[in-house]
Order: sequence, then structure tokens, then C-alpha cells
Amino acid sequence: MKRITVYISSLILAVAALTSCHKQLDRTEPNTLPSGNVYTTEAGYLQVLAKVYGSMALTGNQGPAGNGDVAGIDEGTSDFLRLFWKAQELSTDEAVVAWNDPGIQDFHNMNWSSSNAMTKGLYYRCTYIVTLCNEFIRESDPAAVSGRGITGAAADNIKRMRAEARFVRAYAYWVLLDLYGKPGFTTENDPIGKFNPPQTTRTALFSYIETELKAIEADLANARAQYGRADKATAWALLARLYLNAKVYIDTDKYSDAVTYSKRVIDAGYSLLSDYRWLGLADNNVSNPEFIWTLNYDGIKSKNYGGTTFLVNASVGGDMDRNVSGLGGWGGIRATRNLPDLFPDVNGNGDKRAQFVAGTQNIEINNISEFKDGLAVIKYRNRTRSGAFGQDPEKTFADIDFPVFRLAEMYLIYAEAVKRGGTGGTEAQALIYLNSLRSRAQVTAAPLGFYTTDYVLDERARELYWEGFRRTDLIRYGRFTEGTYLWPWKGGVKTGAGVAATRKVYPIPDSEIAANPNLKQNDGY
Repeated sequence: MKRITVYISSLILAVAALTSCHKQLDRTEPNTLPSGNVYTTEAGYLQVLAKVYGSMALTGNQGPAGNGDVAGIDEGTSDFLRLFWKAQELSTDEAVVAWNDPGIQDFHNMNWSSSNAMTKGLYYRCTYIVTLCNEFIRESDPAAVSGRGITGAAADNIKRMRAEARFVRAYAYWVLLDLYGKPGFTTENDPIGKFNPPQTTRTALFSYIETELKAIEADLANARAQYGRADKATAWALLARLYLNAKVYIDTDKYSDAVTYSKRVIDAGYSLLSDYRWLGLADNNVSNPEFIWTLNYDGIKSKNYGGTTFLVNASVGGDMDRNVSGLGGWGGIRATRNLPDLFPDVNGNGDKRAQFVAGTQNIEINNISEFKDGLAVIKYRNRTRSGAFGQDPEKTFADIDFPVFRLAEMYLIYAEAVKRGGTGGTEAQALIYLNSLRSRAQVTAAPLGFYTTDYVLDERARELYWEGFRRTDLIRYGRFTEGTYLWPWKGGVKTGAGVAATRKVYPIPDSEIAANPNLKQNDGY
């Protein structure tokens, strides 16, 4: 009998009871149960759904390490957020890292290969998430649920859970679409066990994600129904992001669709959190009207050396005061000068979004392996709004939730899509949204003539830095591999250098190519 590993999540059960201010994925020790025993009640389905969500925030069944999810790779190179952040930020002008772990310097040098352990780990984490989702979707088919004697409200709730799993799968496929272009492709309809997935194309995968997100909309909960779980607005937000980048993905612009779906989210009842500096704090789940969907972390109950624990610890080092971050220091990641140069003052004067440590750091990077070279970023701090430390008494693991989607991004998508010719919106309305971000940052309102596509790119950097957007943004603007826009140590050169355009996608892992004859490598690798 096939067996699956299940997270029993006290929090996801609490979420189901509408206690939405609590963290999701608080969990007890995992249990291994035959699948037939799990899928017999609504509660059993909810346990498996917790594992689906947990696959994006944790690395295994033990925590903080041990009994990892993904076989064949080190658990330290299998955390979704840690790897996604490196791929999206370390390859750009927003971040460098001091460490010399195998493959990590390849990101900023832009010389990664198909054997890079970190791009490989991210690919396998995403395909693992897809596999979990396929399992849940297969077992929650209405015919299967009915055949198990589950009816009424319980069956309706399982139908909603099935839509959530389809969303998580669509999101994982978006990551693969954006970073790898044409991965192997499976759904719940494919055989279980030994099976070589066929390779999809970027165009086909784009269409699949789009179709899935529209198909599940009716079955998802209304916007803001339950914190940490996918709902209608989550699907709209991913569609808006997908459409904004359609010209890159399928060589067809979808800016009008980006306007439509970003506006749906904007009109769904969200509002900006009053203080930008609260977005990355340990209690950012409390009374936060801005977050649309998050990866949730708890310093006691969901320990993991990735996620926001990585973002906080790796951002602290040198002569910095450890109490600022609320956790210890690993002395790793910091910014190139291109990022702080977008602000009028690194200390937040003139724009409160600037969260840098300048006094003990050098803005210039002469030695990429020296933590003091490059301004430290303290956007993520395991302190609460009142100044208290996070829950972990050892000050190692973070309580900070990571916003995958938040309202500010939707404002920026609307503004860029309108400026690029998208219909259904106006530049005047876009400026209102942009000025609301400036107002929160205590920046003077901008006039209409100030609003250009270049301004939006800079504003995305000021608003969304270190949230996993920069690589995708630079590719969309034609500034990622090109020599027309440089940053310190781009391409492994101190003053920066252009690299081959093939670097706009990462390679399919060589081990995957070797194992699956259906797959062909991306060009240039």
C-alpha cells in the first residue's frame, strides 16, 4: 500500500476555524499513514494539504534538518525560498554573498552550469511541490471523495482544498516557467511511479498556468478569507504577474490583461500597511491588510535554516549590532551600491523604505567575500513592532512571514502595464497608486510627467527589493544580461560586464537530462 508523509498542522486546523491571525504550518511531529487512512475524512485531507503548503516553507519532516523531502541532494540546498531568493537576487544588482559554498558565487558571476547544486536544488524542490500537489489533486477528485462516503459541507471544503493545491502547483510551475523555461511536465493524470515526464515549452506552460488559474477561481475562497491560504485574489495576483511578463515568456504582450487582474486584486479589499518598515518584522502577520499570500514561518514550531531565518541571519555580520536583527549573524548577503543609490539617503531620510546599515559597512565592494564590503540590509528583522525579540529563545529561527504577493506589487503592475499600452486603466489612476507608495515612504507626491516605465522599474526596486523580483524585472526591461546596464561584479568583473543572453534562463539540471531522455537542455548550456 502506498504511503505518504503527512504534516499534522494545528494552525491549518485553526485557520479552517477562521482564526486567521494565527500562523499556518505550526505542526507536531509528522506521522506516516497509509493513504487510504488519510483520505477518509475532511480532517485527513486537511492534514495532507498542510504538507502541500509546508513543502514551500520547510525542507523535510524533522526540522530544522533531517529526513529531508528531496532525495539525492543536500537538505541545505532544497529550501524553496532560500534558493529562489538566491536565483532572483544574487544574480542581480541587488545582492552579493560573501560565502564560498559550492556554486553560490556562480550567481553573481553569472557563470552557472547545469551541474550547479543550487539551481539544481530549486528545480527539484519545485518538481517535488508539483508531485505533492498532483497526489492531493488526484485523491481529492470529486468521484474519489464521493466514493469514500464524504458528502455535504465536508465535500465542499475538500473541493476548495483541491483548488488550493491546484494553485500551489500553478505557482510552482510559474517558477519553473520563469527560471527554467521548459521543464518536465506532469499532472494528476500521469502514471504514478517510474515515469519520464515529457518536456513542455514556454508557450504551452504559460497557457497551462493561465488556464488552471482561471479554472479554479470559482472554487477558491473570497479574497482575505483566511490568512496564509490561497484564495481568489491569490490566483488573480499570479495572473497579473504572469501577464506582465508575457512578452518575455511567449513573445506576446498581455498588458491589458495585467491591468485587469491587478485591478481585481486592488479592488478586493486590501490596503497598504501603514509603516513600510513593519513588512519584514516578526509580527508581520498581525493586522496586516497588505499581504495577499505568504510563506509562513514560526521560530518555535517550523524551524528551518532557509526561509526568512536565512534572510535575517545571512544579512548580519561584520561589526553590526546583532540586536538590530533579533537573530545571530552569518555574515553573508548585502547590497551592491546600485540599490542604495536609488534612495536619497541610506539611513531612510527622504524615503523610509531605505533600510541599510552604512556606518560599519563600505558601499563599494572591493572584495566580494568580505562582508563589510557592500551595505548591509535590515529589511528583515526578527523583532516585533514593539521592539520585542521573536519567539525563539536561542535567537536562531525567525517568525517572519514572507510575502509572495502583496498589494504594493499590484499597484506597480497596474502602473507599468498601463504605461506600456495596456487598456482598461489610466495613467492618472496609476499615479494615484504610485503616490500612495511614496506617501507611505514619506516621499513627496510625484507629478504625472514623472511617471515613466524607467521610473516604475526604479520604484519596484525601492519598494520590492530583496523580495525575489529583481532578476525577472531586469529581464523584462532588457537589462539583465546586456552590457548597457552594469553593476559591481556583474559577470565576475569588478566594474561589471555583459554576459550571453542565454543566461536569461537557468539550465535544466544535468542529472535530470541524464535520467530523462525526453528532456533537451536549454540553449547555451
